[in-house]
Amino acid sequence: MANASTLAGFKGFRFGFDLPQKSWTLASVFVAILVALPVAAVIWTALRPSGDIWSHLISTSLPGYVSTTLWLMLGVGTSVLLTGVTTAWLMTMCRFPGRRVFEWLLLLPLAFPAYVIAYAYTDLLEYSGAVQIFLRMAFDWQAPQDYWFPEIRSLGGAVTLMGVVLYPYVYLLARAAFLEQSVNVLEVTRVLGHGPWRTFFRVSLPAARPAIVIGVALALMETLNDFGTVDFFAVQTMTAALFDVWQGMGSLVGGAQIATAMLAFVVLLISVERFSRRQQKVYQNVSSRFRELPSYHLEGLPKLLAFMACLLPILIGFVIPLIVLIRLAVIYFDESWTVDFRTYVLNSLMLSAIAAAGALLVALLIAYGQRLRGGRVISFEARIASLGYAVPGAVLGVGVLIPFAYFDNSLDALMREMFGISTGLLLSGTLVAVVFAYVVRFLAVALGQVESSLAKVSPSLDMAARTLGYGAGETLLRYHMPLIRGGMLTAVMIVFVDCMKELPATLILRPFNFETLATHVYWFASDEMLGEAALGSLTIVLVGLIPVLFLSTMTARARSTRLSSGTVT
Repeated sequence: MANASTLAGFKGFRFGFDLPQKSWTLASVFVAILVALPVAAVIWTALRPSGDIWSHLISTSLPGYVSTTLWLMLGVGTSVLLTGVTTAWLMTMCRFPGRRVFEWLLLLPLAFPAYVIAYAYTDLLEYSGAVQIFLRMAFDWQAPQDYWFPEIRSLGGAVTLMGVVLYPYVYLLARAAFLEQSVNVLEVTRVLGHGPWRTFFRVSLPAARPAIVIGVALALMETLNDFGTVDFFAVQTMTAALFDVWQGMGSLVGGAQIATAMLAFVVLLISVERFSRRQQKVYQNVSSRFRELPSYHLEGLPKLLAFMACLLPILIGFVIPLIVLIRLAVIYFDESWTVDFRTYVLNSLMLSAIAAAGALLVALLIAYGQRLRGGRVISFEARIASLGYAVPGAVLGVGVLIPFAYFDNSLDALMREMFGISTGLLLSGTLVAVVFAYVVRFLAVALGQVESSLAKVSPSLDMAARTLGYGAGETLLRYHMPLIRGGMLTAVMIVFVDCMKELPATLILRPFNFETLATHVYWFASDEMLGEAALGSLTIVLVGLIPVLFLSTMTARARSTRLSSGTVT
């Protein structure tokens, strides 16, 4: 860590600009308010009368929208709970062949957006797909009436595929919680004669419950945010209702009211998550020395079942759809590799890079302002700034469009009245709106990484810099940023990949005739041209592998460090 003498060596070079601490704090508060603006705009617009839209919806499709959404969330929640907790327990407490490899392979389904895996399995399992063609040839079936095959494009199909790509949220958090179990408690349970099942249900599961609830809540928020899968499968959820009301019926107020109802779902999930971890610290392992957890060595049938329980999610959630996409991408490469496709790739890379850089800068501003001043107010505004990640992309798109359109219309009217000229659309319908939505949506990811990294920098560095006459800005640029560059790189990388995959907000806010990889894939899939969509889907998946592989590497490194040092980090 840098000391006072090191700081003194740099004193000769000063940045020409430097803000006092109060200015940093005020700037961070302003940014937090700006980030919260889309949510406030949605709620404000929802308070306006919408005519007879709601009476029409209630009498027709709204009950179906609500019930389908609840069933989808219930199904996905159950799926991720069972898969995530089971695999986390097996990785933590059991010993069987392949366990070390499964530890990071189980993270790979995170690379697949739900809508991409939906396209892959539709091509594989539909009537003209490889599986049903094989069955008809093998059993000499001639028509669909000759046999029964489950319909992939259904609510059950959406539950299955979303569950298989979202379970890593639960797996990661549950595994971390299981690793933090008290070794002494587990040893006592063995002395008392408790077997693996009783130990799991009586000791491990209750201790890990807060982390598990957080993982399930994250998965459910992603489920509520999804549009590509439910639209392609014709599953009428609240997200589909928002698009139907706003675009189909042409009612922005009605769309805002639907969006507010979706926000109620999100608030409920966040409340459950907060309530679940109110006593989370009680369950941490307070031992000063790291000790290997007592494990169960599996043999015979239990070993085989454990192996299959870990292998199946990887096969279903990553290997099989990846093979399908590679096959389709090769077959349709000539039709897919066009000038337009390369333009869409560049559009996605450009938007994602700009948004990632913007999210990092905003996260630095908020986190550093919080470090300088602290207090409940600053902490509250940091939490407000993180709200965007919990807001579904479709809701956020509407929330960004409302204030941007109001600004454009007001400015245009003013310029027409005063100067007789029209300014047109300066914010809404431009890339500014898309980038702003990306920053708001994924700011929480960058903020969490930056806050975590800054927390590891000793306060003595700030004190030494202040003693030598350096301002807050100089201290950040000269000394903090070099020390937290790893966290900054992680934040940029994750936000970049998330922006590459974002679909609902992009569909709502993108300029006319401007496409990204996500929208390109969506339009081709909507037209049943899955082969032409394969190359774009594969590109999104390969980009999504970057943070997954990075996360698995960091996890393995942290484990080896803990084992070598013998201490709990």
